[in-house]
Amino acid sequence: MIEIIPAIDIIDGKCVRLSQGDYAVKTVYNENPVEVAKQFEAYGLRRLHLVDLDGAKAKHIVNRKVLENIASQTSLIIDFGGGIQSNEDAEIAFSCGASMITGGSIAVKNKDLFIGWIEKYGSDKVVLGADCKDRKIAVSGWEESTSVDLFPFIGEYKEKGINKVVCTDISKDGMLQGPSVDLYKDILALYPGLYLIASGGVGSYQDLLDLQAAKVPAVILGKAIYENRVTLDELSQLTNN
Repeated sequence: MIEIIPAIDIIDGKCVRLSQGDYAVKTVYNENPVEVAKQFEAYGLRRLHLVDLDGAKAKHIVNRKVLENIASQTSLIIDFGGGIQSNEDAEIAFSCGASMITGGSIAVKNKDLFIGWIEKYGSDKVVLGADCKDRKIAVSGWEESTSVDLFPFIGEYKEKGINKVVCTDISKDGMLQGPSVDLYKDILALYPGLYLIASGGVGSYQDLLDLQAAKVPAVILGKAIYENRVTLDELSQLTNN
């Protein structure tokens, strides 16, 4: 059974979604992220992917209060990312209620620091963010491309103990045109047993079934929920069956 992880992306304290990571193409869906999180919880969803988009740009946590409020007012297991660039940021995230932190840019730009988090907090609490375009890693809120190849990048951190990886195909994100199922199949073929979390492109309930059929362990979705392409009732059925 695929694990369903709804996403809340934050800019200026509000629940938003971008298209292909473009900050200029932003839609505000709700001014109260806590309200959104409580709705997810009411439908039996247990996980939440919370992204501080302001933090990703600023390179430090900005929306800590949103994390704090959601953590204190729900029992959701929160995976928090965006702007975690220092030991202080990691401490802030956990002290504000995150169960896990996701590091993407930092895993490229400061490997020693990211490996230190894996060693300090353990692989259950640290998630690798492997955001890519054309199978190359992208960083800094997707505003910066690199020449780092996706597959060796994942493999390097798997050797360091990472077992949870969020992989977003940026070209698919927010487009509602289907996820990169073939990409995820290729990753799982190379790294069987990896807890791979698909992200980007889900636009229908069938997309979720396709990912499940491909044996992808988990999926993050946001825009599909907010634009009612996939209902919370459907997600509840998939989660609780």
